[in-house]
Amino acid sequence: MALQYLDFEKPIIELDQKIEELKTFNLSGIANVDDEIKNLESKRDKLIKDIFKNIGNWQITQLSRHPLRPYTLDYIELITENFTELHGDRLFMDDKAVVGGFCFIKNNNGGYRQRVLIVGHQKGRNTKDKMCRNFGMPHPEGYRKAQRLFRLAEKYSIPIITLIDTPGAYPGLGAEERGQSEAIAKTIYTLLNVKVPVLSIIIGEGGSGGALAFGVGNKVLMLEYSVYSVISPEGCASILYKDVSKTEEASNSLKLTAKDLYGLKVIDGIIPEPLGGAHKNKILASNNIRKAIIENLDYLKKYDGETLRNDRIRKFTKY
Repeated sequence: MALQYLDFEKPIIELDQKIEELKTFNLSGIANVDDEIKNLESKRDKLIKDIFKNIGNWQITQLSRHPLRPYTLDYIELITENFTELHGDRLFMDDKAVVGGFCFIKNNNGGYRQRVLIVGHQKGRNTKDKMCRNFGMPHPEGYRKAQRLFRLAEKYSIPIITLIDTPGAYPGLGAEERGQSEAIAKTIYTLLNVKVPVLSIIIGEGGSGGALAFGVGNKVLMLEYSVYSVISPEGCASILYKDVSKTEEASNSLKLTAKDLYGLKVIDGIIPEPLGGAHKNKILASNNIRKAIIENLDYLKKYDGETLRNDRIRKFTKY
C-alpha cells in the first residue's frame, strides 16, 4: 500500500520520492547509488525527528487515525499464535467492530508462551471493510460479546488484554433502542470485577465510553501517538466553542495525548512507536507492544484474583 502523508508531514514527501526514484534506478543495474540513497535516508530521518519533536495534540490525533496505522487484527497476527476468534453475543448478532479470541503471546527469544484473551476494536481499511466493521464503532452486541468473553477468560483463569481503537460507541437509533448505554456500563462492571489480570492498551483512538468500556485494566498503557479522551476534538469544538475551526484549540484543552495522561496519572505507561509512527514500521511497533504485554503480565501474575479485582476497582474509583 502506498504511503500516505498527513499535512504536517508534507516536507518529507520530496525526500521519500527521491529515495524511491534512486532505488528504482539502482535496481536497473545502470549504476550503484547506494551511498546517495543512504545519505538521503539519513536526511529524511533527521527531518522526521525534527518534525515529530514539535508536533502538537491535533497532529497526534491525526496520527492516531492514520489510515495505514495497524489495527487490532494486525497486532494479533504479528504478536500471537493459534488465535481462535469467537463470535456473537448469544442474544442478537455478531458485531464485527469488536473482535476477540484466545491465543498465545509469542516471544522472539523462544521459551515463553502466555495464553491470553485478546478483545479489541477493529476498523476497516477499504470502504467495504469500513462498512462491515462500522468504522470501529461497536453496537451493544459488540460490548455484550466482550462481556461473554471476559467471563469465559475468568472461568479458565486466563489473563485479559484489551486493544482500544474507536471513535466511540455507535450512536445510531437502533443501538440506543437495544440498550447501548446499559451495554457499555455492564461491560465496565464486568471488566472491573473479573478475578484475572487485565491489561488495557490504547493503540489508536480512545474515544468516550466506547473506549472506557475496554479501558478499566489493572494497567492501562498507550502507544506514543495514540489519544484517549471523553470526546473528539471536533465534537468538543462544536459543543463548547460552537465553531469546528477551533478543533486544534480544543485538542490542546482536552489533554488527550499519552504524555498528558501519563502526567495526570490516568495511564500507567507509554509504549514507544517507531520513527514517524506505528504505520512506518509495524514489526517494530508490534515488538514494542509484545514486550510491554509480557512485562506487565509477569508483574500482574504475582497477585491473586481477589487482589487484582480490588486494586482495579480502587484505581478507577479514585478518578
